[in-house]
Amino acid sequence: MTENASVPGPRRDLAMHNGWWASGWDHVLPRQGFPLTMLIGTASQSDFTGSLDDLLREIFDGHWDMIGGDLDGALTFSWPDEEWDYEEAPEGREANEANGWEKFGAMLRAAGYPVPKTVRDLSDLYLTWGLARREETPDGTRWSMPAALPLPGDLLPLDADLAKRLDRIRWTLRTGPLVDGLINHLVDDLGEPQEILTSLDRLAAATSQDADDVRIALAELVQSGDAQVQRGQEPADAERLEVHQRFRLVMDWDHFHENRLQLTIKGDDA
Repeated sequence: MTENASVPGPRRDLAMHNGWWASGWDHVLPRQGFPLTMLIGTASQSDFTGSLDDLLREIFDGHWDMIGGDLDGALTFSWPDEEWDYEEAPEGREANEANGWEKFGAMLRAAGYPVPKTVRDLSDLYLTWGLARREETPDGTRWSMPAALPLPGDLLPLDADLAKRLDRIRWTLRTGPLVDGLINHLVDDLGEPQEILTSLDRLAAATSQDADDVRIALAELVQSGDAQVQRGQEPADAERLEVHQRFRLVMDWDHFHENRLQLTIKGDDA
């Protein structure tokens, strides 16, 4: 394919922090938190020096719709151009936006932080919270991000429902690959059996996983209602199984297929 030089496009690859989704910030911050994190992640590349404004000019000629234009664009809890889903949020865009600001503002004020109005304000909070770092060097401004992002609950007073939801997201992201490994064995190798007599060490050998990781996968399947673990006719605690202990794994495949979304992430060569 021949590149058309007259078509404007990014002059460097955008980068995203690997811990963004697991951190839960996407469920706390206004919508521009995601593209701002991507912008800072890109600025953290070793070959870049300058301000975030400089980077916006380099990549998008100074205007990026996803971030609301530029760093002085207003923060929102919904994308203005998106079609509103009244089934998911029947209260409408304006009421949903007001509710988002009420909850977000209350959290920040309770923790003693200013409530940001623009993307630039939010970038200043990133520096305050330790989500990003900025250093002036002889070569210019250098941006960086910590290897492990601080969690929202470390900095803000989350309500019980939100804290529970973020804990669930982190657990699912942690267990997802482990569950996938076990399910692939049950589906591809065993043909979706209704039940099998097995043990942690046998499943570990069959899935090339550690026995403790298999235990976590089993616990997730049981917690989600996709499976039962039994010793004899009695339910057993998956998290307390001994490595060599025999147990029956009883699968509810209808429940599994109805409630789990299978995502395939294609590599660069796809």
